[in-house]
Amino acid sequence: MKSGPKYDGKYLHEVVKETLNFVQTLRGPKYDGKYLHEVVKEKLKDTRLSNTITNVVIPTFDIKKLQPTIFSTYETKRAACYDAKLSDICISTSAAPTYLPAHYFKVEDGKDNVREHHLIDGGVAANNPCLIAISEVSKEIFKNNPDFYPIKPMEYGRFLVISLGTGAAKYEQKYDSSMAAKWGIVEWLLHKGYPLIEVFRQSSADMVDYHNSVVVQALRSEDSYLRIQEDELSGTEASVDVATKENLERLVEIGEKLLKKPLSRVNLETGLTEPIPKGGTNEEALKGISS
Repeated sequence: MKSGPKYDGKYLHEVVKETLNFVQTLRGPKYDGKYLHEVVKEKLKDTRLSNTITNVVIPTFDIKKLQPTIFSTYETKRAACYDAKLSDICISTSAAPTYLPAHYFKVEDGKDNVREHHLIDGGVAANNPCLIAISEVSKEIFKNNPDFYPIKPMEYGRFLVISLGTGAAKYEQKYDSSMAAKWGIVEWLLHKGYPLIEVFRQSSADMVDYHNSVVVQALRSEDSYLRIQEDELSGTEASVDVATKENLERLVEIGEKLLKKPLSRVNLETGLTEPIPKGGTNEEALKGISS
């Protein structure tokens, strides 16, 4: 008779682990964020937004005001109270709900002007921040910023936009209307795959790409907009917090293979992303832009 336990226990362990993670998300964020905060503050120290070597735009969301808060290098040139520490901004924009706690900080300018912030991950409003970057440049053009003279606000043909996605799970027909018609708040929030969260996250990113594609194609300036995204991730590849050595190495491999994939663009009739005939690869497109 074979020695050892009747079952290896792997399935049981997985179920228990998932259950504990679920219970934890009901009681508070999955992580307390202490280690992340320590590392970010140690690396960035007192560096402020105005100290970046190039102009940046970083989205967050203020849960007290219920509106996006956009940190822009350009704004720091107008008022010191906009010049927040980069550590506070990075902690805020990574504070994904259920994963990390919301972040509070304030910025003072030494003249009794104070801006208070109660922030979470900017991805809840701008999962694809490309449109925010375009809008920020458009604002500067409208304000006659000499950096962009003589471009006019709607001259998108003069823009050069490279949008790099962080990956999306492979499309699977997980749900249909007959299933969703019976759902209440519990099913929408907690059904396998967390459908409500997935819908908001995916639709936010796709709408930005669709909008940009419509604009550049309408203006016959398709070559000025490059979107590169891997939408065939599966398992831990699609997770936002599996940082094992094996998974990170796998993501590097996926990125290298993505370079060899054909250049793609949104089909405005179907809304689907399709390879561009004779468009070459993503790698070739990036080299063409850099040259």
